[in-house]
Amino acid sequence: NLHDLLLAAPAGPRTTMGIDPGIRTGCKIAVVDATGKLLETATIYPHEPRCDWNGALHTLAVLAKKHNVNLISIGNGTASRETDKLAADLIRDLPELRMTKIVVSEAGASVYSASEYAAREFPELDVSLRGAVSIARRLQDPLAELVKIDPKSIGVGQYQHDVSQVKLARALDAVVEDCVNAVGVDVNTASAPLLTHVSELNSTLAANIVAHRDKNGAYRSRQQLLDVPRLGAKTFEQAA
Repeated sequence: NLHDLLLAAPAGPRTTMGIDPGIRTGCKIAVVDATGKLLETATIYPHEPRCDWNGALHTLAVLAKKHNVNLISIGNGTASRETDKLAADLIRDLPELRMTKIVVSEAGASVYSASEYAAREFPELDVSLRGAVSIARRLQDPLAELVKIDPKSIGVGQYQHDVSQVKLARALDAVVEDCVNAVGVDVNTASAPLLTHVSELNSTLAANIVAHRDKNGAYRSRQQLLDVPRLGAKTFEQAA
């Protein structure tokens, strides 16, 4: 199950609006650019008790036009169907943007949003809005986003608690590693948690690769990886 989920087809590098549906607390919106970088967030209240359908549509339309949104990613939790209807209205109102809406599984989004990694990535952002960012990114590239979450929290497979947790963790880690190494990663967009799963790389090296990229810009060839601190020739051979 985990293997199929991680290797689901990515929508690719397109500007995406993630919607985390909710009723009383409102729907959380996050717009991310083609590389998954957060551009803007908002909260709308189209459902009970406020029922501000037109106001919600207006907010979404402003965001969609401003950032030229291509895809709308909707979480499949509470009020998902009603929010899907809202997205359909938005697409009808803005035919020139040629947007597509897709409902994605939001399993594990709340685990990610409360995690230490999310707190480091978005220290200023409210926890509930981080979930919307995760929903947008998991449509763009499921593998890159889902590796940030402990596989046991993604909601696949019953009776997880009845088996040896050590063996389960080892088996799941092996699956994640297989998936990442089968597909490979784009070293210019990959996050540190994703790079950690590449053969021979550990969390320190992954962090160094990202830091080097942030400081010196995108890598233009594989050979530039040898400039990364602590990344030696043998490690390079394995990872490449």
